[in-house]
Amino acid sequence: MSMKVNQMKVKEKMTVQQLIDEFSLSGVLGAGKLAKASNLLAEMIKDEETAVFLSLAGPLVPGGMRNIIADLIKNKQIDLLITSGANITHDLLESFGGNHYSGLGFDDEKLNHGGIGRIGDVYTKSTDFEVFEKKIAIIFNKIYEKVGSNPISIKDFLHNIGSFIEDKNSILKLANQNNIPIFAPGLIDSMLGLQLWMFNQENNLILDATGDMDDLSNIVFENEKVGAVLLGGGLPKHYTLASNLLKGGVDSAIQITMDRAETGSLSGAPLEEAKSWSKAKCGSNLVSVVGDVTILFPLILAGALDKIS
Repeated sequence: MSMKVNQMKVKEKMTVQQLIDEFSLSGVLGAGKLAKASNLLAEMIKDEETAVFLSLAGPLVPGGMRNIIADLIKNKQIDLLITSGANITHDLLESFGGNHYSGLGFDDEKLNHGGIGRIGDVYTKSTDFEVFEKKIAIIFNKIYEKVGSNPISIKDFLHNIGSFIEDKNSILKLANQNNIPIFAPGLIDSMLGLQLWMFNQENNLILDATGDMDDLSNIVFENEKVGAVLLGGGLPKHYTLASNLLKGGVDSAIQITMDRAETGSLSGAPLEEAKSWSKAKCGSNLVSVVGDVTILFPLILAGALDKIS
């Protein structure tokens, strides 16, 4: 049955939720999907029976989303975080007094000579990483003194790092304080992983990646429902979905991606494809939004928080 498309209106002094409502009434194209995602996120956060799994891929901390993620943890609006090692690295960079910068131009050879690394139009300074290297080595040593050569899961390793962070805005510190587990299956593929490898040239701090699966599967089975919020794709997206496979898949999921499906890539795969693998349940509520996470997720989240406040 066909339905009339409602033409959207933008008024003065609109709240975010009022704008999302206009998107919802339109119900078409990207606006409609964004509204569905915002409304679904509100349901996930509000439903006490739903554990919310947040996955982060791409340079979201360097891209300005650190406080958004930190607040979700502090307010216990997510139950766990699955992320790339890079986002953890950049959280620590800021915790140790470093920053991320803008407006330095795209002459990469000149940037290299000046000790500047570029992530799109975000920049880091090698001097900040030098501080990071010194401070993280001190923390590694403290953890090593505590656990010795006994294997430690990546989740517990990150929990321990968080206990030594002083920055009150740190994702790792807030996760430690609020007992929100962080999983990072690709941790070694980051500057944090490189520093751990260098530390282990003279030590034996062993990470047990399979140990994380025990903890993650326990969380899956302990909760009535799981809702996944997938910001970007890659390993964090797959780890989030695959962790729910033994229980038949997630009950609901939102993904924001700019990748395409035609190549068969996981990052661009429509969420419906996950049903064929039992990574999303048949009948699950799934919404995919195409676009830049740093634009879309703050809008989706603001609308969801307006709705449940």
